[in-house]
Amino acid sequence: MRFSLLVSEGPYTHQAADTAWNFAAAAIARGHEVKRVFFYHDGVYNATKLTEPPQDDRHIVNRWSKLNAEHQVDLVVCVAAALRRGIKDEVLAPGFRISGLGQLVDAGIKSDRLVTFGD
Repeated sequence: MRFSLLVSEGPYTHQAADTAWNFAAAAIARGHEVKRVFFYHDGVYNATKLTEPPQDDRHIVNRWSKLNAEHQVDLVVCVAAALRRGIKDEVLAPGFRISGLGQLVDAGIKSDRLVTFGD
């Protein structure tokens, strides 16, 4: 099965980002494909390399980057939501890219399921 995910909550403020990452990792481990993760609203904060959690805490941004590097999951950040929050290309963590809502529509069309995490 081919999944795409929509994440609309930031890391460390809501369970949505952790749950989305766990879902993606579990789906891949079971042989499914995760085509794209689209970060929208405060979810765009999952993409910034400026995030520095304490050493004993999980690093959600690095988890997403690793998912991209190891499984070629397309990590797309909504351009309008990102710019409203001061996130530009130069602060993106590895593996993330900025694009428009058309990428979310495309993900919904080309996936068997579009699963949302957050409000």
